[in-house]
Amino acid sequence: MSSFHFLLHLTIFLLVFHQKFSFPSKQTTLFLPLKTTLGRPPLTFARNSKLSSAAATNKLGFHHNVTLTVSLSVGSPPQNVTMVLDTGSELSWLHCKKIPNLNSVFTPELSKSYIHIPCASPICKTRTRDLLVPASCEPNNKLCHVAVSYADASSIEGTLAYENFVIGSSVRPGFLFGCMDSGFSSNSDEDSKATGLMGMNRGSLSFVSQMGFPKFSYCISGFDSSGVLLLGDTRFSWLKTLNYTPLIQISDPLPYFDRVAYTVQLEGIKVGNKMLDLPRSAFLPDHTGAGQTMVDSGTQFTFLMGPVYTALRNEFLQQTREVLRVFEDPNFVFQEPMDLCYQVDESPGTIFSDLPRVSLMFQGAEMSVSGERLLYQVPEMNKGSDSVYCFTFGNSDLLGIEAFVIGHHHQQNVWMEFDLVKSRVGFAEIRCDIAGQQLEMGL
Repeated sequence: MSSFHFLLHLTIFLLVFHQKFSFPSKQTTLFLPLKTTLGRPPLTFARNSKLSSAAATNKLGFHHNVTLTVSLSVGSPPQNVTMVLDTGSELSWLHCKKIPNLNSVFTPELSKSYIHIPCASPICKTRTRDLLVPASCEPNNKLCHVAVSYADASSIEGTLAYENFVIGSSVRPGFLFGCMDSGFSSNSDEDSKATGLMGMNRGSLSFVSQMGFPKFSYCISGFDSSGVLLLGDTRFSWLKTLNYTPLIQISDPLPYFDRVAYTVQLEGIKVGNKMLDLPRSAFLPDHTGAGQTMVDSGTQFTFLMGPVYTALRNEFLQQTREVLRVFEDPNFVFQEPMDLCYQVDESPGTIFSDLPRVSLMFQGAEMSVSGERLLYQVPEMNKGSDSVYCFTFGNSDLLGIEAFVIGHHHQQNVWMEFDLVKSRVGFAEIRCDIAGQQLEMGL
C-alpha cells in the first residue's frame, strides 16, 4: 500500500557505529538523532558486497519535510541527495531529470558506477514482484521501466538501475533504485524539497531488505522537536520492556491487502476509560483484504475506516463537549479526511490536559494518544481571535483508501521497533528527547 503524505519537518544526523560485517548475515547499527521543524511532506544491491569499515564515527544529515528525509551521497563521484524515509513504500527512487522548482536531482551521466537494468534482465521481473504496478519495457531504450503511485494521486516513473549508495564514509555498491524522469505531484512545492524517496517496507526492493538489517527503530519527540532513528539490532538497559504485536501475514494475494506493509491487528479503541462499542469484525480485514492496519512513517496522522472513525468521532465529541468548542463550518474539512475541528484560544495548554486519552488496542500491545497529540493547529487558519485545531484522526473513506493507517504523529514519544526477523512491531512509551540524551547524540 502506498503511503500518505502529510507530515512534520525533521533534521537528523546519522551516526554509524562500525564493526566488521557483511550483508546480509551481519549488520552495523545506524543511529540517527533528529530535529523537527514544522512543514507538510511530499507524497508514500549486489549480494557479495561489503560496507567498508572505518575507525571514526560517520554522520549523515536527515531532514523531515512531511516525511523523514535522509541526507546521503549516491554515485561515483558522490552526489548529495535527500530521500524521504517511508515505511509505507518499497521502491527507493531519485529524481534524475531537472524540472522547474525541483531543488535537487541525481545526474546518472556524471557517475561512473551507474548501471542501467535492461528489461530483458531477470532482475527486472524477479526483484519488482512486490510492486503494485508491474515493471515493463521502455520501447525506445529497452530498459526496465518502473512506476509508483500514491493515495493522493501523485505518481512517478522511470527506470530501474544499480548505483553506489554512500552512508557516511561507507559505500554500499550495487543498490537497486528507480531513476525517475517523469510524474505528477499533487503538492509540487513540498515534493520539490527532496531528491527522492527511501522505501522501508518489507518488499524485496526496499532499503531495509537490500541492506539486510534484522530490525530498525525510531523515536520522535513531542517535546523539543528531537528524536532518533536506529537501523540494526539495539538493546539498551534504560529502555522499557517493549510490548510486541505480531505482523499479520496473508499468503494468498488479495486485491486490497498490501502483503509487504507493516500490518498489525487493531482490536479496539478506548476514549478515556470507555471502549468503543464495536464488534471485533469492524477491525478485521474482509475477504478482499480491505481493512488491514498499517504502521506508516510516511503518513502524518491516523486514518480509520468509516464506521470505526464515526464511533470514535462521536465518543470524543461527547466526552469533550464541556472542554472544546466545535468549529461550525460545514464546508471546511482539513486535508480532506479530517472533518472534526475546534476553535481554540491562543493559550490551549490547559485544554490539552483535560482531553480524554485515546488508546489504540493492538494484539498484545497498546498505543495511547493524549494531550496535544490529539489536536493539530491548522496553519494560517483562524476564527476571529481563535485558532482552528483539528482532531488528529481522520476518515480513511474520505481518502479513498481501504485501510487503517497509524501515522507518525501518534507515534511521538513512543519507541517504535520493527523486528523483521521475528515479524513483529514493539511499542514502549518514552521521552524521546531523553532517549537521545541517553544515546549521547548531542541533541
